[in-house]
Amino acid sequence: MKKITKTNVGRILDQKKIAYELYQIPFQDKHMDAVTVAEDLNLPPDKIYKTLVTKGDKTGIVVACIPGNQELDLKLLAKVSGNKKIEMLPMKELENTTGYIRGGCSPIGMKKQFPTFIANEAKLQTSILISAGKRGFQVGIDPVELAQVVRGQFAIISK
Repeated sequence: MKKITKTNVGRILDQKKIAYELYQIPFQDKHMDAVTVAEDLNLPPDKIYKTLVTKGDKTGIVVACIPGNQELDLKLLAKVSGNKKIEMLPMKELENTTGYIRGGCSPIGMKKQFPTFIANEAKLQTSILISAGKRGFQVGIDPVELAQVVRGQFAIISK
């Protein structure tokens, strides 16, 4: 059995003594969305959470984690984050802002601790998968422990 390379996210979770499971799927250059990842891992798409980075007019950067089969509701995120208006961070700013590239963006281990909101549905699951900080790597984690690590809040932010 091939050993999976630990990512920075795994090292952070080890330091905080938080249980997790690391998954690796073959990464191809094609666009890999959360639904494709769910299919590759033979899991329901609502178990895979995508990390989206936005920019609010009052607070600046805001991170959202939502189920892979849903869409972010920018109005709901703006309201819970204390902004009047919020928009997606331009892709060209993602790496400089977070330290992560598209397809490998995790709410854990960003360059700075940004306000983070996790879709309420996550609380109904014992484990969700988020990016492990590298394309093709996912980490399974208890959503309550994820919220503790990123100092996140659960909120209704997707549809």
